Amino acid sequence: MVPMDGWMMGFGGMVAAFSLSLGNRRSDPRPSHNKVLRNALQLQFSLLPVIQVACANMIPVVLVHGGAGTIPEHRQALALAGVRASVEAAWQLLKSGGSVLDVVEHAVKMMEDDPVFNAGVGSSLNVAGEIQEDAMIMEGSMLNSGAVSCVKNIANPIHLARLVMEKSKHIYLSATGANMFARTMGIPAVPTAQLITEYRRLCWEKSLGEANSTVPDEGSKGTVGAIAIDKNGNVASATSTGGLNFKMIGRVGDVPCIGAGGYADNELGAVSTTGDGESIMKVTLARLVLFHMEQGKKPLEAAKLALQHLVRRTGDTAGLIALAPNGEWTAHCVSEHMSWAGATQGRRYHGLKRGEKHMQEVDE
Repeated sequence: MVPMDGWMMGFGGMVAAFSLSLGNRRSDPRPSHNKVLRNALQLQFSLLPVIQVACANMIPVVLVHGGAGTIPEHRQALALAGVRASVEAAWQLLKSGGSVLDVVEHAVKMMEDDPVFNAGVGSSLNVAGEIQEDAMIMEGSMLNSGAVSCVKNIANPIHLARLVMEKSKHIYLSATGANMFARTMGIPAVPTAQLITEYRRLCWEKSLGEANSTVPDEGSKGTVGAIAIDKNGNVASATSTGGLNFKMIGRVGDVPCIGAGGYADNELGAVSTTGDGESIMKVTLARLVLFHMEQGKKPLEAAKLALQHLVRRTGDTAGLIALAPNGEWTAHCVSEHMSWAGATQGRRYHGLKRGEKHMQEVDE
């Protein structure tokens, strides 16, 4: 399938070429040559209403995930409630005409503010007991993107990533430089104590061998992500994380790496991934999914092929959400759990266990 925006660009180029050709051949002694060009122009213009109708009929979709892995039973309902609230708010924004960038940023910010997830408030702690956050955002029309890693004292790193994309000449800022940029952009520094939750502290203490052994080792789970497509076929992707529990100072995972933690291209689709960052980077998971879609695979089949490759080559597990330029989508994981939710006109979707998918019809 040729994306609408790509078709239109090609259409414009052909019109210009044909017009130039006709202009340069007004005295062409070959009538048949001019006739062929005129017929070609008439064909292109006759298809324009069809293209406009196809664009107008694109059904918008929003998908979010709250991280893949094994989620303890006592946190499963909280994780599911969090992703469902996020996708509902994002859907309302998209339905009201919000841009796909605004939509995915808003969805991720909601989950960064939810202490259940490993992003923003509730991020996991490194070996020094500090929070270092990673985030990326990307839009598919011009492939613009922004990313940050190892940032401290930031409540919403996804917003900082978007500012990197829109207010700097770079794509990726890290650590001290990213925090300096945040200050110049007027983003307030948040005391570390306000970002640390009791649950993450217990997970960190368990890693030190100081906490009760009944505390589950779930300190790395809960990376959040969102993807969306609007009625015009524009796509965007956003992902945010606190990273691995008890990670080394300065460790950077897959999330801010374009093509690993996420990717968006109007011609291919959008993806946000979650799982073991080192393994996701090894196979550039997000871009691998889109490669299979580029070869004609539907989102679910592409997700299965990419995740099977990750399992076979690394021995680890992961999950992802993906959508195609035509609005088809999937939420798929090879881990035990991945909290996720989706929204489109008149329908809501969610799941938690591997292979689980629930649908509810709603009045819009």
